[in-house]
This record gives sequence, structure tokens and C-alpha cells, in this order.
Amino acid sequence: MTFSIVACDMDEPAWGVAVASKFPAVGAVVPWAQAAAGAIATQSFANTSFGPRGLALLSSGLSAGETLARLLESDPEREHRQVGLVDAQGQSASFTGSGCFEWAGSLAGPGYAIQGNILRSSDVIAAMEQTFLQSPGDLPLRMQRALLAGDRAGGDRRGRQSAAIYIAKLGGGYGGFNDRWLDYRVDDHEDPVVRLGELIELHRLYFGKSAETGRVALEGEDLRRIQRILRKLGYIDTTPTGEFDGLTQEAFAEFIGNENFEERADPSAAWIDGPVLDYIYRKYED
Repeated sequence: MTFSIVACDMDEPAWGVAVASKFPAVGAVVPWAQAAAGAIATQSFANTSFGPRGLALLSSGLSAGETLARLLESDPEREHRQVGLVDAQGQSASFTGSGCFEWAGSLAGPGYAIQGNILRSSDVIAAMEQTFLQSPGDLPLRMQRALLAGDRAGGDRRGRQSAAIYIAKLGGGYGGFNDRWLDYRVDDHEDPVVRLGELIELHRLYFGKSAETGRVALEGEDLRRIQRILRKLGYIDTTPTGEFDGLTQEAFAEFIGNENFEERADPSAAWIDGPVLDYIYRKYED
């Protein structure tokens, strides 16, 4: 009761799953990924044991096809399952059981497997494949665009409810302590795939980094606008002066800390990354 894309980027390298469904919290069921091992989507009366078992098999060196065969051979309800995998080398495999509800099917190629059931038509996975293969950008962007293309091509024929993306890469997690690069879920929403895209953009905003050429010096009109925002939010109570004085620096440092943008601004050097500045303007200016 779901459509998904399992994919990898061997240059990053990263492996992940993006999924949507007319089902609450689909991200709690379908996506499984492990850096340097692969990724798995288990759906349609999902056998969630396929996730950890499949990753263990992939980690042992089995290919996507070999892992899929092992998972299915021990499942008496396999004809009701739908599964997609990519392995550590970027090989893919997908399975749609004969008992899956129509429309159900899949497409697979180097580095991706796309599958869905209870879809409007085969146009859903065709649109996903075309968009994934033709989209520029990094893996999260390409996967979300593919999911959106499938959604707009008809998606789950029962409607929309939830979406998720889970991508793993070595050291990709917060602080570099694990491989959980992106792990975002929209558990109940009227347009969940669009909302998922917004969360991915927020991830870029908070955890990305601009080149030095993308930094904006806090001076002139930009400084005055920031001072007006700081005054509006109660960080300072003086009229904007256009000078980056000690009071402004202290207030700006507190504001940036509260907004969790410490990695994207330097109050002592009076600069901020351009995308973050644009976001602050959109969020806090009338």
C-alpha cells in the first residue's frame, strides 16, 4: 500500500529509501539502510524482519539479488510482499508478489529500485524512474523529486497521508558518530511528499555550509535589517544604528545560538551564510 525508491550514490557514497503511502507513519515500517551495506524497502503487508535481516545479509557480502532470494525463500507469505534493494556495489533487485493489490509492479536499474502497489497505474513508477535518472543534484534531492513525480502521476490510488526519507552514509550522522545522514518523516499530512521536501531543505539549511564567497558581511542595510529583527524579537531595545557594536554582537550571538545556526555564522567576525540570512528575513520580517 505504498510506493518507494531505494537508491544509492556511489560517489558520496550513500544508500537510502524514500517512500510515500496512504498509511500513517510509513517511515516507521518501510525504509532500512546501512552505510557500506545497502538499503531495503519492505512493503505490501510488510515483513519488517526483512529490514534487519536483509541488511545483515548485505553486510556479509551478498548481492541485492542473493539477499532478496534468501529473504523470500523463508517467507510463506512472500506472494503478498513487495521488496526493493540496492547493495554496497550499487546492484539492485525488486520483487512484487502475485498477491499484491493492483496496480503493483517495479522498475530497477543500476543504483535504484522503484516499486509500488495499490497505485493509480504504472505511470507512477515510470515517472519516478524518469525523474530520478534525469534530475541533477545530490541523492536526497533526486530521491525526493522522484517520489514527488510518482505522487503527482497518481501515487497511491487511495490518497495521501505520510512520507519519509532515510539515507545512510559513513560518518553522516550528527557529529559524525553514526551513519544516519537523513532521517525525516511526515507521519500524517495532507500533502506529505511536498512537506518532506521542505524538511530536506531545512536539513540543508541547518547542516549545510556555504563557501566563503557565499558569506554575507553584516554591514550596511543587511546589518540594519538584522538589528530591526533583533529589536522585534527583544534581543535589543535600541534603535538600529547600522554599526556592529558590542551590544549588537552580543545580541546576534545569542540569537544565532537560539536559532541553532552556530555553524553558519560568526558573530565575532560579523558574517552569516547567505542562505541562512535569506531564511531569517523570510521568517522574521513582516
